[in-house]
Amino acid sequence: MDARSASRRCRRSRRGIACAAGCTASRRGPRTAVTRTILEVVNLKKYYRQRAGILSTLRWRERFIPAVDGVSFYLKEHETLGLVGESGCGKTTIGRTILRLTPATSGRIVFDGHDITAMSAGELRPLRSRMQMIFQDLDAALNPRMRVRDLLKEAITTHHRLGDAEVARRTGELLEQVNLKKSKLSSLPGELSGGEKRRVGIARTLAVGARFIVADEPTSALDVSIQAQVVNLLRDLQRQLGLSYLFISHDLEVVQLVSHKVAVMYLGKIVEVGLADRIAGAGRHRYSSRST
Repeated sequence: MDARSASRRCRRSRRGIACAAGCTASRRGPRTAVTRTILEVVNLKKYYRQRAGILSTLRWRERFIPAVDGVSFYLKEHETLGLVGESGCGKTTIGRTILRLTPATSGRIVFDGHDITAMSAGELRPLRSRMQMIFQDLDAALNPRMRVRDLLKEAITTHHRLGDAEVARRTGELLEQVNLKKSKLSSLPGELSGGEKRRVGIARTLAVGARFIVADEPTSALDVSIQAQVVNLLRDLQRQLGLSYLFISHDLEVVQLVSHKVAVMYLGKIVEVGLADRIAGAGRHRYSSRST
């Protein structure tokens, strides 16, 4: 297959996701007349120290790589901000830094009215259950020796004290919420399909009571039909539970399906922000102005 044919096939696949997911404005999460800001990020920076050579060491020179370089944005309750850009541009680093899984070099992170930038682990703990991440690599995120029942139980009991009967009831509810059969409770991660693993990952974020979720490439490595199911599930959960998402992806078309606003990232910086309906194909940056 030549490059042109491959490109056409790729565009058809992405349009297939849109068709399967029902790409209409009404299918996105709800917009309310007045909503408060749940997340504010101000001039966030994350630099990594580059390994220096012998000469640099002798000259006392340190070099730093700016993975995230002065990023600012905000997110309202019940809304989705899509963060799109090429691989390696810093999208995942932003998500991990916001959740304090990776320490920031500088900047300010305000979650639900609390400046969490310099909070200690103990101070941050009460907020942890409300801010969670759906990890891209679920083979690494899900313990291969734990059954789905135990994976969900672990998430539930980390932040809540519940009896065995209540935990059992809650795990069943969670599977129902993500459209998995209760028979999957006894399955190991290796016995699940890619789409089923993704649903378990989503269920784990719901188990702790998350209200803000960083979804890191949640449709990657899935068939088009399964991608559409995941997209629809995330939108349905947003409507039902009032969730707010930072939706990270390299695929602008998929981001459009779930996002109210889209931020385009390039080389560690956000270079463009706009409404999802307007930015694709009409954006100023080359990534957002690509033909769909």
